[in-house]
Formats: sequence, C-alpha cells, structure tokens
Amino acid sequence: MGKKVNVIGAGLAGCEAAYQLAKRGINVTLYEMKPEKSSPAHHSNDFAELVCSNSLRSAQLENAVGLLKEELRTMDSLIMRAADETRVPAGGALAVDREGFSQYITKEIKENSNIEIVNKEMDTVPDENITIIATGPLTSEPMFNYIKGITGEEYLHFFDAAAPIVTFDSINMNKAFRAARYGKGSEDYINCPMNREEYEVFYDALINAEAAEVKDFEKNMVFEGCMPIESMAYRGKDTMRFGPLKPVGLVDERTNVKSYAVVQLRQDNKNATLYNIVGFQTHLKWPEQKRVFSLIPGLENAEFVRYGVMHRNTYINSPKLLDNTYRLKNNENMYFAGQITGVEGYIESTSSGFVAGINAAAQCRGGERIVFPPNTAIGALSNYISDGSIRNFQPMNVNFGIFSGIDEMIVSIRDKKKRNMEIAKNSVNFVKKVEL
Repeated sequence: MGKKVNVIGAGLAGCEAAYQLAKRGINVTLYEMKPEKSSPAHHSNDFAELVCSNSLRSAQLENAVGLLKEELRTMDSLIMRAADETRVPAGGALAVDREGFSQYITKEIKENSNIEIVNKEMDTVPDENITIIATGPLTSEPMFNYIKGITGEEYLHFFDAAAPIVTFDSINMNKAFRAARYGKGSEDYINCPMNREEYEVFYDALINAEAAEVKDFEKNMVFEGCMPIESMAYRGKDTMRFGPLKPVGLVDERTNVKSYAVVQLRQDNKNATLYNIVGFQTHLKWPEQKRVFSLIPGLENAEFVRYGVMHRNTYINSPKLLDNTYRLKNNENMYFAGQITGVEGYIESTSSGFVAGINAAAQCRGGERIVFPPNTAIGALSNYISDGSIRNFQPMNVNFGIFSGIDEMIVSIRDKKKRNMEIAKNSVNFVKKVEL
C-alpha cells in the first residue's frame, strides 16, 4: 500500500487528521463537500467552521478540557495553534474570532503540498487506501447511508443548536454592564440584568414562542450539554436561572442591585463588533427569536447578524465499532474521527482527529499503534468511546470522571482543584515524552 490516506470531511477533526498525516510525509486527499453543497448550519466555505459557539471552553489546567487543550498544544495540534493565534477575550475560557480561526486553518491546509483537496460530496470511500471518515454530526444522507451499510448499525441522533449573534453597537450599554462571573479574569462578558418582572415577561414569551417544524423521528432528542433555551424553559420557570441566566457572581457596580436573572453575551470576533448570546441555542423561528430575545434588557434594539439554528447530529455506536485509536474493529483501513464518534465538543473532536491521524500515519509506515493511557485527557476520551462495557452510549465531553489509572496518592487528595492539577501535571509530562 502506498503512503496515501483519504480524509473525508474538512471540519476540525478532518483538518487535524490531514495535518498530522501530511507533516509525517503522508500524501492526503481531503474530500470536502463545500462549496458544492452545504448543510443548513453552515454559513462559510472555509474549513473547520464553528457552527455553534465560538468558545472552546475552559483554558484552565484543572479543568479536563483545559488539560486536553494543553496536551494537544504540546504535540503541535493545528487546531490549537489556530485557536491561540485568533484568541479573543473570554475570561477563563478560550474563545476565538470565528472567521479568523477558520481562515487560519483553511490557509494552512490549502498551502500544504502533501494535501490534495477535492470538493465533492462523497457517498462511499473512494479507493482501497486507508480512510478517515470525519464527516461530523451533520453527515449528509448519502454518506450516512454508506456508513450505515458498512457497520450494520442503526444510528443514534441528537439535536445540537447554534446561538444567535448580535452587533455590539446595537447593545444598550446603559442597561447592560461588563463583568466576569466572580471577577474571574477581565470583564470580558456583557451582562444584561433582569428583575423579576422582566424575567417573567421574557419567560412567558419564550415558552409560548413558535418553534421551527421538527420531523417526528427527531422529536425529544436533545443533548443535555447543548440544550435549546426554550427546551430548558419548558422544564420549569426557574430552570434558566440555575443555568445560563444564573445571576450569582455578577453585580452591576453602577447600581449594586442584585439581579433576578442575567443574560450573558460573549465576544465572537477579534474586532469585538459581534457578540453571541451565551447558552441561547435555539430552535425558534427567526422572527420569533427577534421578538422574544429583544425583550431582554439591553437587547431591545439588537441587530441580529445570525439567528440560532437547530440541526440533527449523528453519531455511531462507537464502543461496539471502534478501538481506542478510532479505527473500525472490523476494517483495519477505516478510521472515524470527530463528533460522529460520540465525542462532544470542538476540542474533543480535534483530539479524535489527532489520534486517528497519527495512527493512520503509523499504519502507513508500518509502525506500532500509538495509544494514550486513560490517565491522560486524550486517552480517557479514546478509551471512553471504545469501552465495550457501555450499553447506553451517549455523546460525552471530556471530564475527569472518565479518567482511570490515576496514582493512588493523587486520588487521595481531598481538594478537588489540587487533585485535578496533579492529574494535569502528570498528563502533560507524559505527552511531552511521547515519540510521534
């Protein structure tokens, strides 16, 4: 077999896999259906488009996703390099300029002489070479049917949703105020405070707003980590106040008044001209979004440059199908990567593409499989998606709960933050020594 690998899909996982292969001298054919065809959630022709939030979540090492970032950063992840280069203020989180991030990755991939790009919707694997399928949670119907055929599995579905984005100039800063929760980091968030009466008016409008039509087989399929704001409201009047509208730790120093609820907005681009409404993923019809979200104090005249959209996400039964290098158990030349494997989140998807890419490269060169231990973030995630004992497999963000093989001395540390920091130190020290 020649040193060539097919990668299908130029999202975060596909681009990371292609980059890791190419830097190891492997020729890559990267298939991407845009601009020939786009899903309803896509707005750009660039690679690695962020269709949901522009936040890559916590940047802190004592947080599992923060550790995952550092592991990938240590081993020259393209996605992490792009994120660091296009970072925008977001307190203790790593958020990026959405367009700048995708443009950076697109340029790196297109200028790589080892990567050939083919813009074409795929409905099968093109040849007998090793292939990484990274078609993501928005896999098109033809490819979906192909994957279903080669695995013999019925597929699981869940909903994911993207939050609306408004212009900064249209936010009424006489009502909104800048602050980070508990003063953590700089004042990177814009906060729209509500008193009880304002909250109840907003709540009533939200639960009575008209949602976009959902097909019968897609109903009641919501991933808890990316729940539409209206679904959260349906669960009870105060549910939002214990979620994204939690007022705790946010005080407007101009008034010192304790708010009943607070809606936060996070910077979405480098120039700070766009802000997304944090936690407001939604399936409401666009005119309804304008009407209801304009009831939020400070957003009464908001200019929406993008409304929230909701779409079906697809993932395979990975514990039955994949090993801990994301390779298909019944076909050594087939790997999967990204959210289609059941990892949830941008960085988790990147991690799967990284592992699939370096292992496909090793396979091309006749080398040994590269397996990360479960006491690292990369290894914990790959072991979770390949754990055959899991019977009710659900999408999962990386978290310390899925780590194993932790030294007993570390496990015995009572302070959670200190314990997590020790896990992180050991993990980073390990990946620094990994020979790739």
